[in-house]
Amino acid sequence: MSAFRAELTKMRTVRAVPSSLLATVAVGGAGAVVFGRALRGQTPFDPIFASYYGLTLAQVALVVFGVLVIGGEYATGTVRTALLAVPDRGRFHAAKVAAVTAVLAVVSLVTVVVAFVAGQWALGPQGVGWGDPHTYRAAVGAWLYLVLIGLFTFGVATVVRTPGRALGLLVPLLLLGSQGLGNVPRVRTVTQFLPDAAGSFIMHMAGVPEDPFVPRAYGPWQGTGILALWALAALLAGHLALRHRDVR
Repeated sequence: MSAFRAELTKMRTVRAVPSSLLATVAVGGAGAVVFGRALRGQTPFDPIFASYYGLTLAQVALVVFGVLVIGGEYATGTVRTALLAVPDRGRFHAAKVAAVTAVLAVVSLVTVVVAFVAGQWALGPQGVGWGDPHTYRAAVGAWLYLVLIGLFTFGVATVVRTPGRALGLLVPLLLLGSQGLGNVPRVRTVTQFLPDAAGSFIMHMAGVPEDPFVPRAYGPWQGTGILALWALAALLAGHLALRHRDVR
């Protein structure tokens, strides 16, 4: 528990970390308003995804958070001091994962609620309420999406260590891979299994049979499961790298 509290304290003292978390909420809400206004008056469209499409931009701030939490310590060399305080690398990594997960859970929940309210307000009469079909599923899915993307980022950053390299790898993967190449039909058969493409599917109102605009080889919850596997694999790789590599 002391190691967990220490990790939370370190997050609060690094100025860029709270800023990235606040940016996640701000961009998620602002994006929902922009896309809600853009879609207002159009038919047909997905009113739920209108709120959550902005999360594809808000996740960039979470990528920065996940990279800074561990990459910042490698860049400044403070990871060596941290390991002197907690020599057991397994315990050190577990405390970091627990702290990152706790912060991601809270920030993601706030972001999803803000994005939904802002997006539906922007849609006006075309908006939906919390009691409409699929709303809760999409909200839970959006929350899980942000949490798992953050954990995936943290795992990759633990392996790569250098913040610049981690951002250089993750930002194109999450923004240019499935978002860009995913629009190419022949490439989509592969890119649909990338972390963000799989995890974001549940944020739509309808599933595969009902949504001709977002075809997938899996259902909404299966897509979240694919993202969870990506996150688990990244965390495991980070754990092994931390345990078996020199921190210099």
